[in-house]
Amino acid sequence: MAKRLKVFTWSDGFHAFTVAVSSRPKALEAWGSKQDLFATGLASELSGGPDYEAALAAPGEVIERGLAIDVGKIKKAAGPKKAAGPSKARRAKIQRLEAELETLDAEHQQAMADLADRLKALEDEQAERERTHAKRRKALTAALKAARR
Repeated sequence: MAKRLKVFTWSDGFHAFTVAVSSRPKALEAWGSKQDLFATGLASELSGGPDYEAALAAPGEVIERGLAIDVGKIKKAAGPKKAAGPSKARRAKIQRLEAELETLDAEHQQAMADLADRLKALEDEQAERERTHAKRRKALTAALKAARR
């Protein structure tokens, strides 16, 4: 079952922006706002009027009504503007840094593999020394026991 639509509105002083969506976060997203307009008191839920009816007629679309400019005129808003992508120089810097990061990770992996090999060699040497020690100790203990008889 679809969520019940609510109608939310806010104003910049020149225009009123109204949208019919299921939640406050979706309203903020439709308005393209990164700020919580509800927390600041700039936005609220609407319960009637021409903006309310226009928003319900076009769910999810922002309805714009002029308050100080084009007074009373109701139309669909252009919607939030998309931020321009990074500049060519910034993209080049991002690519260079990504390549450096990949190189760093590969070098780290190789260093960790080398350390693991060295650790294995040390563990093998330790085991061999333990065996040699145990064998020599057994022989010396037997010789000492024979000498004490």
